[in-house]
Amino acid sequence: MTVTIKNEEQRDKMRVAGRLASEVLDMIGDYVKPGVTTGELDRICHEYITGVQNAVPAPLNYRGFPRSICTSVNHVVCHGIPGDKTLKAGDALNIDVTVIKDGFHGDTSRMFFAGKPTVQAQRLSQIAFESMWLGIKELAPGKHLGDVGAAVQKHVEKNRFSVVREYCGHGIGESFHEDPQVLHYGKAGTGMELREGMTLTVEPMVNAGKANVKLLPDGWTVVTKDHSLSAQWEHTVLITAGGYEVLTLGANDRR
Repeated sequence: MTVTIKNEEQRDKMRVAGRLASEVLDMIGDYVKPGVTTGELDRICHEYITGVQNAVPAPLNYRGFPRSICTSVNHVVCHGIPGDKTLKAGDALNIDVTVIKDGFHGDTSRMFFAGKPTVQAQRLSQIAFESMWLGIKELAPGKHLGDVGAAVQKHVEKNRFSVVREYCGHGIGESFHEDPQVLHYGKAGTGMELREGMTLTVEPMVNAGKANVKLLPDGWTVVTKDHSLSAQWEHTVLITAGGYEVLTLGANDRR
């Protein structure tokens, strides 16, 4: 698969898809509380995407994934399958949403907490958030993918956490996953040179313990090997002539 450079019409469609994905996360936040199941959160998001937005939840049936969103709780790194899991007070939850509208994808995730988070979960989430933004701020024509990974890795490791290496960001557009792969570690000045019109995700997964992960037998759920907490934030970003445009800002960020 090759890197796709979006023209103005395609960029506008990416903007719409990105805004819709962010609106799902804006909507679902009020429902994240102790006692709710991840399956219920999935149902609410599915009905909102298909009924209110008249859009398509990209994860549903993607390579066999059985739900419309990913819900990754505590030590789950990514791709958690919504189901009977009931959130308890203090649980940390990443909700990952990808919406298809008019053939284009918008992909974003945020951390939520059921009730009051632990001090460690709050700090881990904050460092993951900051590292995502440090990576995004490296995006501009003429910069390199390694600049993004290096910025993320430096911040995470400076704060004594670790970056997951097996899973990464990606190009996105009419396909859910396009080239290039966007690693969240690396060396500045290396890797593919960035060009105006590229759209990609920056989505570091940050562990409180070691970086090692394992895939559960369901074929989707990825967890930390040492059972330590994990956190992730994600935005879809367009590279512009002057730098970058984040397409999945939530309502508070847009204000």
